[in-house]
Amino acid sequence: MADQESDLERFQRAVSSAMRALAGDDELVVSFGAEQARVVGHAAELPFPTHEALTNDDVALVRGSADGLALRLRYHDHGRHTRTQPKGRTSRAIYDAVEQARVEAIGARRLLGVAENLNASLEQRCRAKGYDHITVAEQAPLAEALGLWVREALTHQALPDAAKKVADLWRPWLEGTIPPARLKALGAALENQDAFGKAVKGLIKDLHLEEDDSESEDDAESNAPPEETEDDNQGEAGAAQTGEKLEGEGESESEVDAGEDADDSDDSDADADATTGEGEEESEEGGRRRMLPHGGPDTPGEPPYKSFTLEFDEVVEADQLCDSEELTRLRAQLDQQLAQLQHVIGRLANRLQRKLLARQTRAWEFDLEEGALDAARLSRVVTNPLHPLSYKQEKETEFRDTVVSLLLDNSGSMRGRPIMVAAMSADILARTLERCGVKVEILGFTTRAWKGGQSREKWLAEGRPRNPGRLNDLRHIVYKPADAPWRRARRSLGLMLREGLLKENIDGEALLWAHERLLGRPEERRIMMVISDGAPVDDSTLSVNARNYLERHLRQVIGWIESSKVVELIAIGIGHDVTRYYHRAVTITDAEQLGGTMTEQLAEMFSETAAKKPQPSRAPRKSAAPQAPVRLVH
Repeated sequence: MADQESDLERFQRAVSSAMRALAGDDELVVSFGAEQARVVGHAAELPFPTHEALTNDDVALVRGSADGLALRLRYHDHGRHTRTQPKGRTSRAIYDAVEQARVEAIGARRLLGVAENLNASLEQRCRAKGYDHITVAEQAPLAEALGLWVREALTHQALPDAAKKVADLWRPWLEGTIPPARLKALGAALENQDAFGKAVKGLIKDLHLEEDDSESEDDAESNAPPEETEDDNQGEAGAAQTGEKLEGEGESESEVDAGEDADDSDDSDADADATTGEGEEESEEGGRRRMLPHGGPDTPGEPPYKSFTLEFDEVVEADQLCDSEELTRLRAQLDQQLAQLQHVIGRLANRLQRKLLARQTRAWEFDLEEGALDAARLSRVVTNPLHPLSYKQEKETEFRDTVVSLLLDNSGSMRGRPIMVAAMSADILARTLERCGVKVEILGFTTRAWKGGQSREKWLAEGRPRNPGRLNDLRHIVYKPADAPWRRARRSLGLMLREGLLKENIDGEALLWAHERLLGRPEERRIMMVISDGAPVDDSTLSVNARNYLERHLRQVIGWIESSKVVELIAIGIGHDVTRYYHRAVTITDAEQLGGTMTEQLAEMFSETAAKKPQPSRAPRKSAAPQAPVRLVH
């Protein structure tokens, strides 16, 4: 056992030394055991397996992650990158992915060993994301594919198999859209970050992803790169994201939003960001926009989903919908119900907490001033008596780098016991997940009015045009942002009990809204749990469109989210069979079962066996160009 541990420590020291040398930073402190590679200031964390015997795949992942971070530190100016990056969310994801391709291409060209490490690590990550099994381009994000395509051109080396599959699926469209001269310009500017950035912006224009969206100051701050969100005193970090995350992390389009501010009052602007930078202006049909450029119709032969107007939609924080005194009263009512079920709550919370903490990883920190004496470094004291003793300490890292989004149906049919149980269950999960280091956000969706509200009034005033699309005013509610602690958001959860809040439910757009919020998160794993008690229903919309108009859009959105595999989607139906919509879903007949079912489903998703289960996917759509469902900007 001692020899085995010594081998691991020798490997860690070798990786640390190589990383310092490649980064050109002798003061860089390297530790192991993180869920993902990251660096803040002069401290780097690298992923490290929990098992003691390293496999070849483990070695490749650690070395490749270390080399990717080191190259980013050496050849990338974070301040310059931040000042020149575009505004659109997809544009920023592409800008980051191609910049990481640049720094890795420099290292791969100069050092053959570094090229092999990066390729081996890239292969591991692509397989982990399931890219070796995709069959159509839209199953891999544009930014990811573009980063790989540019990387191949800059390094003049073939991509590993899983990564090559992504590039090959997108290649016909990319080569038909981006002129060859653009790649030559990128290659000529490889060593000059400023010139390279200008060439990348030209590439973004080729894709019709111009910077045509404007961000508010608050949204711009929430989109600050992760290097500056960890700690204002950390100083400039060459890349707080990982070598693996930075390498074309378009898979989530999330590098652009390293951390969502606890103040989500400007989420409507953030949602607009997710689409307006993608080169499609608002059409005459209403506020229709797409998440990817050049998309085809939503469903062949069917009218595209649209909104008659976006003017009256709102994304609002819970505490803005009623006064402080009423919110306090509603929270007290919720606490009274929670107190009656305290024994059940404690059992469910403890079970989930045990599941989560069982997945914590253990690792060692070296070169400390106190702790256990590091015997492996005693040789330095023997050769140089003036050299101080070195200590080490075992660190415990909670399960982290996961965000869970609870999306609750706030329709009128949830009134009474179902919404009460949903509020209690959300409260329990928020507290439990927070104790385990897992961030959670709680969202609700409904409409502002019955029977169409101001949207219908405008439609009537304009002469009742045919096929107006969605004809009601959306209300999307943020009960708890992911970055807000439970203690700060606890009162807001009581709003669900307010009379008159629950109205109609338009599920498809709510899922897109929640999905886009998750895309803006820096966490590696994103889970969305939808709680609903029925199919989407809005009398105003369905009275002037096809009867399956909302349901068809919901199926399309679910199919796209599940096939993209960036967000893990699960649904719980209360007295309603949601398995006909979602691949991963359960149906309960009694609202009292909700808390236990939510806990069981999350525990299963966090367990190792659940993580290894292949996720079912829908039959891929055949299309000439990658497409995504309609996103209506709020």
